[in-house]
Amino acid sequence: MPYEKIELKYGRTSFEFEYDADKLEVLDAADDRPPPLTDVQIGELLDRPIASRPLEEIVSPGDSVLLVVPDATRQTAAGQMVNLVVRRLIANGSAPHEISIIFATGIHRRVTEEEKREILTPFIAQRITTIDHDASNPLKNFRVGETAGGIPVELNWRLSEADHIVLVGGAAFHYFAGFTGGRKLICPGLASVRTISETHKLAFDCESKDRRLGVGTGLLDGNAVHEAFIEAAAFAKPSFCLTTIVNEAGETVDLYCGDWIESHRAACDAFAARHTIEIREKRDVVIASCGGFPHDINMIQAHKALDAASQACRDGGTIILLAECADGLGRSDFIDWFDAENSRALGEKLCESYQVNGQTAWSLMKKAERFDVRIVSAIDEYWARKMRLKHYGSLALALSSTETKTAGYILPSGAKAHIKFVGSTVVT
Repeated sequence: MPYEKIELKYGRTSFEFEYDADKLEVLDAADDRPPPLTDVQIGELLDRPIASRPLEEIVSPGDSVLLVVPDATRQTAAGQMVNLVVRRLIANGSAPHEISIIFATGIHRRVTEEEKREILTPFIAQRITTIDHDASNPLKNFRVGETAGGIPVELNWRLSEADHIVLVGGAAFHYFAGFTGGRKLICPGLASVRTISETHKLAFDCESKDRRLGVGTGLLDGNAVHEAFIEAAAFAKPSFCLTTIVNEAGETVDLYCGDWIESHRAACDAFAARHTIEIREKRDVVIASCGGFPHDINMIQAHKALDAASQACRDGGTIILLAECADGLGRSDFIDWFDAENSRALGEKLCESYQVNGQTAWSLMKKAERFDVRIVSAIDEYWARKMRLKHYGSLALALSSTETKTAGYILPSGAKAHIKFVGSTVVT
């Protein structure tokens, strides 16, 4: 029997897993291991932006610049990008006090001081002013207009104060926005609770009590959520955008920069080409790691890997999810949605009183109803049971009652994968 070993990430640690290669197939992006870009190579890409002038020709000395960066739930190599951008701006005549950085937290918790140093590097965190966003504070967010569909667009007031907005993010799959990065740094990243809720609600069809047609992983064209994000972000008039593609170590392996729409779209296309995995059969067992921290920082983030795993598993099959969730569920009110009797009832509640995390809860419950979902996690066992998940303390225990002869998949980087089913059979 051909036994092989694989390291499956779990938080900041990992499990070593020995598996039968005749039974379990690893689903991984084949070209996710190019060498990281050097600062010189990144500089050359910044000199050749997509559909835009170089940043130095856009920003003049004396102009104020607001850099928008992700929070601790994203892995984008923002520190390297911000360092290089700040140095270029200063070399171009900008003063450090004319540059500031804001964290696009949306409705996530605030970034801690330690996380700021980790995201930006201590050098930048000590020298450049950083700003926290508060989506629920009406004094910090103001109405700038509305979308074509009538959604009020309320954005952080700092966006109107700066002469130039520079977006610094990364491309990755998102289960209803299509992809992360780009416009998402503005909306939902720097939007009000009201705007975030109304734009996210477009992902759910209250007539069918299901995901809206055209909304999903890797989808941009015809995606109502993405289109609303673009409309909302346009009010901020971003001057420049950097979108990275990073490897498993969080190092930049590619960069697309320039126009905030065109360069981001190019990054999304490149990411999809690298991380879309085609399968010809769905199988009985899928063992999925989120990919470690920050992808499994909390349950709301870990759900993205569960969503990917569900695309490779047959209905009624077993999904084993490795998700540490050191920050717990992600929001204290997330668990309340699971008071609903089933996903249909949860969907009805969602349509009566929509909240962003209610849609994640609905999506999670749908999967718990379709599959035998087992989670290896630090979250409380009571929470796991309430979410209809079976809680285990180790991968070995989660595997102990599965059928050893069953064919399955191993998904080592679930948060970064999009599984595309192109066959018509199910292997058991």
